[in-house]
Amino acid sequence: MTQLTTRVAGAFRVWLRNFESWKDFAVASLVGTVAEPLLFFAAMGFGLGRFVDEIQGQPYVAFLAPGLVASTAMNAASFETTFGSFTRMNEQRTYEAIVMTPISVGEVVAGDILWAASKSLLAGAVILAFMLPLGLLAGPLAAAVLPLTFAVGIMFGALGMAYTAIAPSYTFFNYFFTLVIGVMFLFSGVFFPLDGLPSWVGWAAWFLPLTHAVILMRALTSGTLEPSMWVNGAWLAAFTLAAFWLSVRLIRRRLIR
Repeated sequence: MTQLTTRVAGAFRVWLRNFESWKDFAVASLVGTVAEPLLFFAAMGFGLGRFVDEIQGQPYVAFLAPGLVASTAMNAASFETTFGSFTRMNEQRTYEAIVMTPISVGEVVAGDILWAASKSLLAGAVILAFMLPLGLLAGPLAAAVLPLTFAVGIMFGALGMAYTAIAPSYTFFNYFFTLVIGVMFLFSGVFFPLDGLPSWVGWAAWFLPLTHAVILMRALTSGTLEPSMWVNGAWLAAFTLAAFWLSVRLIRRRLIR
């Protein structure tokens, strides 16, 4: 076995451990993850959408849906690697038990992030299942939405894990979900185009990772992917790598004192 294969196998064992634990409350977990975005989809897409003109040449529900897929992936992964990972690390001491085996801290972090991304993928697939019969997925590019949803889950899973590494208690996550996740949910183009905002807000929003995820998600579902969007993909990749590196470093510092 090469070193890379060994690390992947270790991360998968952590993922499998989380999956086996999750199976007992899978239904409740799914309801909590997908109910809110589906309610937003129905209430705003078909309720508010009746009073909104077309945006960027498409009905409001078609504009809104891909943004909700991206934001749902963000929320699912962030919740898992904050509250879920903090419980495993601090309350249950599961991390300490795992690193006593040949599995490294990096593999533990990678396994938890992959598990968070898997939950993002599952939640995103549920929303896509509602979009498909409504004709909101245009062309073959829509097939790439699920891989992108998984990638978004990895990115926000890594970001949540980095924050968890410095969190002293559960209440500390109020800052993260209000000032970080909440800001991105409202100002990353999920509900309205960013070009309608003041220029300085639009520039600030460009640095939010969810903004780039929404841009790519909307391009894939509408079949309007452009070559210039490689910048958005590169930004997401760079942010993901930086967040993963930081999360491993901070978790290792917290566990190994």
